[in-house]
Amino acid sequence: MALWKHLVYTAGAVTLAAGFASVASAQESVNIGYTGPLSGGAALYGKNTLVGLEMAAKEINDAGGFDVGGKKYKFNIVALDDKYSPSEAAVNAKRLKAQNNTPMVFTPHSGGAFAIQAFNEQDNFILGAYTSVPNMTERGNKLTLRIPPSFAGYVQPFINVQMKTFGKKLAMAGGDHDYAKAWAQLFGPAWTKAGGQIVAENPMSYNKDTDFYSGVSRVLAASPDVLFIGGASEPTALIAKQARELGFKGGFAVMDQAKLDEMAAVTGGMDMLEGSVGVLPLIYDKRPGTEAFIAKFKKQYDRNPGTEASYHYSTLNAVAEAMKLAGTVSDPKAIHGKLSEAYGKLPPERNPARITSVDDRGGTNANIVVGVVKGGKVETVEAASLGQ
Repeated sequence: MALWKHLVYTAGAVTLAAGFASVASAQESVNIGYTGPLSGGAALYGKNTLVGLEMAAKEINDAGGFDVGGKKYKFNIVALDDKYSPSEAAVNAKRLKAQNNTPMVFTPHSGGAFAIQAFNEQDNFILGAYTSVPNMTERGNKLTLRIPPSFAGYVQPFINVQMKTFGKKLAMAGGDHDYAKAWAQLFGPAWTKAGGQIVAENPMSYNKDTDFYSGVSRVLAASPDVLFIGGASEPTALIAKQARELGFKGGFAVMDQAKLDEMAAVTGGMDMLEGSVGVLPLIYDKRPGTEAFIAKFKKQYDRNPGTEASYHYSTLNAVAEAMKLAGTVSDPKAIHGKLSEAYGKLPPERNPARITSVDDRGGTNANIVVGVVKGGKVETVEAASLGQ
């Protein structure tokens, strides 16, 4: 129990021990690392990712753990707050490996993931990157798992919806953090290639500010038909709300970090989000395994889960399965090599994110669906039907 006490009282650490095994138990624990924003403007986003790991670990542990090579193991989630800072994420990841011997460290932001990629192969741990930035898996890092599918699959469907509904004049008003910049670098050129015009560009500090009126006013002065917005859900909702209050009647193209249902909680419903296109909120996904996860989550936490929770829940279940298939809990390369097979073996109730496989570069594959707000309700649309 000395290790447990050390983890709880380590300065700056938030430790979530899911069913930590007692000294007398024959089971051993596998530490899984997490570094993400657990305070500050993106804290809700960070906690929504972490809770998926916590939930999966608790279920696995409560069921008796998982068997690898004839030995039973449980998961112990060790989480550190990086305040959405890439440099702090890197320091945390180094610390998690050195102090806790974690074979895998999760982070929910691209800046942190890119920083960790500088050394995770050398330090021998898998990076679980919750980011859909395409080039996360194009840098040759053989111990990276990009957890969500690439956001490139959303770009053309979003453009098709918004141009058809509202028009061709776009204002770019996304965040100024690395992930939002990566989205903008794809979305802007794709918009103009589709025949549209970018009439204003004004990235804003979503993770620091709460009053966006001056920045929103600046882009609205160009009379856009559509606003490209996106960061964490709460500040993204404030951008949309303040745009409506300033008289904007057009549509919102919402990058995938923000979730429409979480935004609606800030805007007081879907009315202010009318005409938005974004990722489908998990609560509107009616596929059997996903519905079962939603019901289970609501019973346990008394709230609706977000997409982040489902992806991390699916992934930790896949990690357990990959460890079984690899016959090891301590060889990251062997575990990483079995992740694609592991996802494929998961039953729907353990894979609410519906990840089907992992490509040879470490990126997940899944069927993409989007959500479109019409008449105050979110409609589910297959991305393929909107054109690629």
